[in-house]
Amino acid sequence: MSSPSQSTTNLVTANLGYPRIGRHRELKFALEEFWRGRLSEADLLATAKTLRQRNWQLQKDAGLDVIPSNDFSFYDQVLDALVLVGATPSRFGAGPVTLTRYFQMARNSNEQTAMEMTKWFDTNYHYLVPEWSDDLAFTPDTTKLLAEFAEAKSLGIATRPVLIGPVTLLLLGKAVDGTNPLDLLPRLLKAYRTVLGELAAAGAEWVQIDEAVLVTDLPEGYAAAFRSAYVELANIPLKLMLTTYFGELGDNLELACSLGTAGLHIDAVRAPKQVAEVVKQLQPTQTLSLGCVDGRNIWLADLNALQSVVTSVTAKIGAERLQLAPSCSLLHVPYDTADEDKLDPRVLSWLSFAKQKVEELVQLAQGPEVAATAFADNRRRHEDRLAADSSTNKDVREQLATLSEGAFRRKSPYQQRVTVQREELGLPLLPTTTIGSFPQTQEVRKQRAAHKKGTISDAEYNDFLKQKTEECIREQEQIGLDVLVHGEFERNDMVEYFGEHLAGFTFTSNGWVQSYGSRCVKPPIIYGDVSRVRPITVEWSSYASSLTTKPMKGMLTGPITILQWSFVRNDIPERDVAWQIGLALREEVQDLEAAGIRVIQVDEPALREGLPLRRSEWPAYLDWSVKAFRLATSSVTDGTQIHTHMCYCQFEDILPSIAALDADVISMETARSRMEMLHAFKRHGYPNEIGPGIYDIHSPRVPAKEEMVGLLQLALDVLRPEQLWVNPDCGLKTRAWPETIEALTNLCQAAVEIRAELT
Repeated sequence: MSSPSQSTTNLVTANLGYPRIGRHRELKFALEEFWRGRLSEADLLATAKTLRQRNWQLQKDAGLDVIPSNDFSFYDQVLDALVLVGATPSRFGAGPVTLTRYFQMARNSNEQTAMEMTKWFDTNYHYLVPEWSDDLAFTPDTTKLLAEFAEAKSLGIATRPVLIGPVTLLLLGKAVDGTNPLDLLPRLLKAYRTVLGELAAAGAEWVQIDEAVLVTDLPEGYAAAFRSAYVELANIPLKLMLTTYFGELGDNLELACSLGTAGLHIDAVRAPKQVAEVVKQLQPTQTLSLGCVDGRNIWLADLNALQSVVTSVTAKIGAERLQLAPSCSLLHVPYDTADEDKLDPRVLSWLSFAKQKVEELVQLAQGPEVAATAFADNRRRHEDRLAADSSTNKDVREQLATLSEGAFRRKSPYQQRVTVQREELGLPLLPTTTIGSFPQTQEVRKQRAAHKKGTISDAEYNDFLKQKTEECIREQEQIGLDVLVHGEFERNDMVEYFGEHLAGFTFTSNGWVQSYGSRCVKPPIIYGDVSRVRPITVEWSSYASSLTTKPMKGMLTGPITILQWSFVRNDIPERDVAWQIGLALREEVQDLEAAGIRVIQVDEPALREGLPLRRSEWPAYLDWSVKAFRLATSSVTDGTQIHTHMCYCQFEDILPSIAALDADVISMETARSRMEMLHAFKRHGYPNEIGPGIYDIHSPRVPAKEEMVGLLQLALDVLRPEQLWVNPDCGLKTRAWPETIEALTNLCQAAVEIRAELT
């Protein structure tokens, strides 16, 4: 495969996807203005077109040979795939999907709740879960796909369109009417044949077809589904690059090589040991796309080490059958290190964002003779990172080495603790609370930015935060909540805020990545050993507690979530990093308790997403991740109640490990799935207390009290009354105050109504 930007060597460079939010989050801001009714659809479409064309041109100018299209999305690539094959949920209506209906599926409407979200494999990206039912039309709509292919072509760029593969798409979804998703495969394949046929007619030579489930344990029947699917799809007159990422093919390796596709992409970053076996089993006519530059992390690639791998593979299959690519789409990394002007220049020299990763691919393809300067500079920067003394803290290493089993256990079992907690906290049946954050209004963001720029003093900013905290406490008291929170107005992001107070972390100014829709996060970078420099949350929790007689909940982000939602150093085991964070949080928990905070929430929404994609690797991960949480939380007395929060993940697979966290209360997202997950907790005999979310905070829609009563009744069909807490499904940071007050008032009234029926 070639294009006008073909490099002078025989090795082809390819990309699997590029960040779509814009270098300066242009898409985020355009979307939010559009949703507020302040931007027209035409202007939103124009912004999107500009961003796509910038991305294509940047990749072409860098010398990349294979440039993707259809990697852009207004919200989510899985929702786009459903629109493409005509499989959007029937509850949202039939016919062509307008932009309005598209966003209703993602964000709620007056008539329907939004589609459920969950994590994309083991990343922090959220996708919308397909809803499989027998009444789906499977009428393809190739408008977006073909328009973007033609748009790039008009710029002189022949792209390789990106599709989610049919078998992966089926496995990403769930049946809503009892249908076996595999029974839908014939109709789904007919839609895919139409889509691929139209791409071929439009002049596409290659299509990237992502089948990432090939790196997972396939359910029964799905290997056969792959074979039947690709018997049909591989015969369409264009070349398919079967794309896998995030792990090793393992027992699916022979299957992947036998499907008759023109090419196979593998992740050689997360699973370098599979390269030799893939090379052996690759069909003689197949192209190998070697995912050798890390698409999930921000560290500089080691060009010199990679060169030996490339040389070895080239010797076995020939340069004409090899493509060099990132391990996965670059959706998961920021845009450009050139946008960073505040990072320590030394640390910055160790980093590589999307633009740099494309450049690394081109340099690797050129080789050390043509790109001698780049290779030499790359070696120097790696040697500098290795020599830096910032990565090792002897005290932290010694603490880890001398931990005893007692450091990972509460003093008493839950059944003893709960008696003490009920007596000391004095909470009613079905206690009400929130998950932590309250609306971060434009005023709050403006004051934070002013303080950061130095245009207001520390004292002025502190007074402002105190005012907002007191207002938040008074609102909660007026609403009638039982356990209050301070609102978190001093915090920017639930991980970044903690990282700013821990040694071993550094931060970007513009290192944004997409989490879902317009929601972007700026992950911290863990580059050294982690330790707590000073107390982090004690001052604000103590101040808030002094304003009320009700219990105040201290709010911390857990060690696994801090780990998973950061860009983590790649020179020591992740377990060690997690336990270092656990030790730092342990000190914070102890200080909160000493300050009189007797309810402490340690959020772990990322526990499930860190789970390895292969079940054989689960026990080791779950062992050290559960211990990280317990290391952080186990030093408190029986009367201190430990909460945790999780959201948007499949819990059932790991319920024994969730129970092993030994949190007194777990809160979680269940509003969109109508308490579905509680049945799994009941089947597993989960003994501790549970706060299932009874309204979806990811939408401005305010559920009526009656709707919340209905959800609580569903919860009580499964849980004992003394187990049940009442709360939203997540933090309220992104919501506005009027809807928040109305929704929480309805929530408290629903709890009071059900409480009266139970007593």
